[in-house]
Amino acid sequence: MNRAGQWEKILVSPELLRIAMIFLAALSVGGIAYVVIMPFLSGERKTSKRIANVSKGTRAGRRSAVPESSSMRKQQVQDTLKQLEASQKSKKKITLNMRLLRAGLNVPTRSFYIASAVSGIVIGGVVMVTGASPIVSGLAAVAGSLGFPRWLLAFLAKRRQKQFLIEFANALDVIVRGVKSGLPLNDCLRIIAEETAEPVKGEFMDIVEQQRVGVPLAKAFERMYERMPLQELNFFSIVIAIQQQTGGNLAEALENLSNVLRDRMRLTAKVQAFSAEAKASAAIIGSLPPLVMITLTIMTPKYTSLLWTEQLGKMMLMGSGIWMLMGILVMKKMIDFDY
Repeated sequence: MNRAGQWEKILVSPELLRIAMIFLAALSVGGIAYVVIMPFLSGERKTSKRIANVSKGTRAGRRSAVPESSSMRKQQVQDTLKQLEASQKSKKKITLNMRLLRAGLNVPTRSFYIASAVSGIVIGGVVMVTGASPIVSGLAAVAGSLGFPRWLLAFLAKRRQKQFLIEFANALDVIVRGVKSGLPLNDCLRIIAEETAEPVKGEFMDIVEQQRVGVPLAKAFERMYERMPLQELNFFSIVIAIQQQTGGNLAEALENLSNVLRDRMRLTAKVQAFSAEAKASAAIIGSLPPLVMITLTIMTPKYTSLLWTEQLGKMMLMGSGIWMLMGILVMKKMIDFDY
């Protein structure tokens, strides 16, 4: 047998084929085992899991970062508003000293009481000189000492508040321009206290002086709101308090508030223009009966003297005055618009 036949016989022998099959099977099993078991032994699977968990946490954190921060900001704003509402609800009764401050009168309460007593004595004396009875003169004196001074305080306070609103929008514009140019809020308040007109100048000067002695800005604005109870000023103090606690764009918020104030002023002017005719009619109707009575008294005194001398005339005159007062109040309520 030649050499080629011998090699062919060896290669096709059953034992050699069996050994080759076993070797291939072992090699396949080893490869599969290496692929399946090796990641567990080497820690690659744990590493991939950790990387996946970290990436998931990062994506979730990115997705929840903005909602979480916005929710925290909303919660802080709500807490601030609740604190401001609680502080406003817990206010005590308005004292006489506070009424004097709101009216812009820097006088002690003792002087006010003296002036009220003098006013009552003068009004009661004038009514008594006209020939009224002592009871009517006493009632006039009581009204002159208790009613007239408080009405005068309310009138002065309302006039001062109107003057404050006219200049307050310009003061907000000063703060907006100052903040946009890089000035701190305290410097803007100092500029308003030095450059604006009264009563804004005096109110902001008081805030600057409180800042110098260490009073918190929110507390200073709260005291300012007590002296000047306006919703516009309340909005301003709320914006400042929220900005100090939660941050934000102060210039943009105050600019929006300034625009709202100017819109309210324009609306007020429109309401006054539309109600001017009704006010003129009410003034004419209310003043016509007294003018007619005065004219008749001057022209024919005997014709109207019965209203002063007879008891029935006095009762008719008192009843007419009460009805006239009720009509004037009703007309005033009809032309007094709330907006």
